[in-house]
Amino acid sequence: MPSNNEPTLVFDRVTVAYGSVLALQDVHGEVRAGEAVALVGPNGAGKSTLIKAILGLVPVARGAITVLGGSPAASRSKVAYVPQADTLDEDFPISAAGVVLMGRYRSVGWLRRPGRTDKAIAADALDQVGLADRAKDRFGTLSGGQRQRVLLARAIAQQPKLLLLDEPFNGVDAVSQDALLAAVAKLKADGAAVVVSTHDLALAHVSCEEVCLLNKHQFGFGPPDATLTPELLQAAYGGQALELHGDHVIVSRP
Repeated sequence: MPSNNEPTLVFDRVTVAYGSVLALQDVHGEVRAGEAVALVGPNGAGKSTLIKAILGLVPVARGAITVLGGSPAASRSKVAYVPQADTLDEDFPISAAGVVLMGRYRSVGWLRRPGRTDKAIAADALDQVGLADRAKDRFGTLSGGQRQRVLLARAIAQQPKLLLLDEPFNGVDAVSQDALLAAVAKLKADGAAVVVSTHDLALAHVSCEEVCLLNKHQFGFGPPDATLTPELLQAAYGGQALELHGDHVIVSRP
């Protein structure tokens, strides 16, 4: 575990490759406890690849990723991940509360039954995302935004030091988006670091202290105002970047 002065997550000139094909090159920066970094870039830029590398699921070809003072594999028990699309079958007969309780299995072990404390932690996590009243509802009957909130609650129940979110706001309604943002803000206030992949530049401004602008390699890593500039966005997206009322909008060339 890092000391109070050490960052939770460090990218040291990270390059990731699939065989002979470079997926991501020369990413460098750090994220500290209580802070969030937004991974911003076009589709295929390497955002999901970087998240997988943080999890230790894809190897780093050059450079290094340090998570909580150690390697990604060694620190995985303190990292929670909410993927773009969960593999949980919507028809599987499990309640929202049951899905969230899965977040406690890493602590209690798959062969032990969660105890009263684990159930209380799971119930609190579901309350944090505003779905305590839907605890007994079958997961598959919830809306897409509600399912995403349940999956975030499952991650919260793990009590992570680092939370990874891969496009969590895609296709969710405004109520679910607000609930997700509030839950992430509480995690940060409790000392967790957050990495969120997103296409929403306004959300990156509002919810993240740092932005990592990517398209196969890093175009910038720093505060949103310094990173989401028209010049850097144009370079990363290959289109024209316009600035409107303080927010940036991408307009691709035909």
